[in-house]
Amino acid sequence: FAWDPQSTYVRRPPYFDQMSPTPPARVAEIHGARVLAFLGDSITTDHISPAGSIKVNSPAGKYLIEHGVAPADFNSYGARRGNHEVMVRGTFANVRLRNKLAPGTEGGFTTYLPTGEVMTIYDAAMRYQADGTPLVVIAGKEYGNGSSRDWAAKGPYLQGVKAVIAESFERIHRSNLVGMGIVPLQFMPGENAASLGLTGHEVYDVIGLADAIASGFANGRILTVRATAGDGTVREFQVRVRIDTPQEVEYYRHGGILQYVLRQLLAEDQQG
Repeated sequence: FAWDPQSTYVRRPPYFDQMSPTPPARVAEIHGARVLAFLGDSITTDHISPAGSIKVNSPAGKYLIEHGVAPADFNSYGARRGNHEVMVRGTFANVRLRNKLAPGTEGGFTTYLPTGEVMTIYDAAMRYQADGTPLVVIAGKEYGNGSSRDWAAKGPYLQGVKAVIAESFERIHRSNLVGMGIVPLQFMPGENAASLGLTGHEVYDVIGLADAIASGFANGRILTVRATAGDGTVREFQVRVRIDTPQEVEYYRHGGILQYVLRQLLAEDQQG
């Protein structure tokens, strides 16, 4: 495809950048992660996925202005879904989102935890990426309810989210997360962030993920999450891996369904 580098509607996506011909021998462990969003119950795909009009002072609006687009020509996120630069900036930017890491705000804001600065979720995600810090989202019941929206998984992936820890997941969104290489982890029955005393300010390690994937079938595997607070206090709790089928294990092992499919095509090409 002849990508137009000047286009603000369609850009070459980065999903295959630095992709090796074969998947790594072991998936990367999630170590030293920070919480990007600390959310409640019933977070829908509309809360996560970019939708509606693009605001002038939003990260997506600023990007379009920097690329010569007048506000009158912004159009909607839906019209610009072929431009990942716009869509990643609109992820978790819903004006009704309430992130407990940025109390007193409504919309796509969080606290960049190393410094305590409140900023947009997108800007914080980019700071964390520059630091090499993996990210997690913590949520309550029914995470990912609503319409099936692929950008509700693609956007967090591009922001650097490696895991979502929630009390329960909507079925299709859980599968979409796995398809983008994000591991869904479920609190044990009767437990949640509040009962475990989590604030979202901790540093998180997921222990045993690589072994669970290497075993070839991760469904229901119990892992330990270690949350280390700023004062050095360590709290450990268990989570259940919600990679539910052997095929999903393969997707996750490859880094996502897109990488899996491309590697399959490359292998067939070589055999042919």
